[in-house]
Amino acid sequence: MERLIDSLDATNPMLADYSFGSAVLSLLLAFVLGQVIAWTYSSTHSGLSYSRSFTQSLVLMTVVVSLVMFVIGNNIITAFGLLGALALIRFRNVLKDTRDTVFVFMSLVVGMAVGSQRFMIAILGTVALLLVVLYLNLTSFGTLGRFDGYLTLRLGAPERAGAESSRLLQRFCRAVKQVSTRQAGDELGAEFVYQIGLRDRDRSAELIGELKRLEGVQHVSLVLRSELSEV
Repeated sequence: MERLIDSLDATNPMLADYSFGSAVLSLLLAFVLGQVIAWTYSSTHSGLSYSRSFTQSLVLMTVVVSLVMFVIGNNIITAFGLLGALALIRFRNVLKDTRDTVFVFMSLVVGMAVGSQRFMIAILGTVALLLVVLYLNLTSFGTLGRFDGYLTLRLGAPERAGAESSRLLQRFCRAVKQVSTRQAGDELGAEFVYQIGLRDRDRSAELIGELKRLEGVQHVSLVLRSELSEV
């Protein structure tokens, strides 16, 4: 057990073993840790910018960087040569989400740690990333979330239907803010737009149904925001 821990904690790069067996072990570990990073990214991703190729690139990047570190070894001349070769490669892919940049950087760091045979640091770093991302995802960290969307009401008789609709909104919503009012004349009634924060987003259809059953309500529409945006 102590030998395993010592092999994982090879913190001195001058004593690193660049034999065939060590190269195979490093590439396998980089492959496994790269998949952990990619699984963490895909399972906690939300929004419309998901890319399968980007997720696969996280795994490949970890393995490639680990291999690059093995190629460099302790040779500073090789390091400068690779630096010059990589400078010729132009990456034109623009990341749409700053969160994607973090995962790219994490894949690079883990690959460097594995390639320099700092296995313990690579494993601990991957586990730490997994725990932090899961915490941020489960707690919805950074979400303001006061309002869930916009509700539009068109009332034929605002005086009579307005009071009843207000009572319904208070029952279903934890926050209500009137945004605008448009008067269309006595015959057409009036249109009201509210920002609302629902007590339960799953009951939004029930709220719309209750409002439509009120006498004097001509039109009801509700636009809910995405979990990633704020209104």
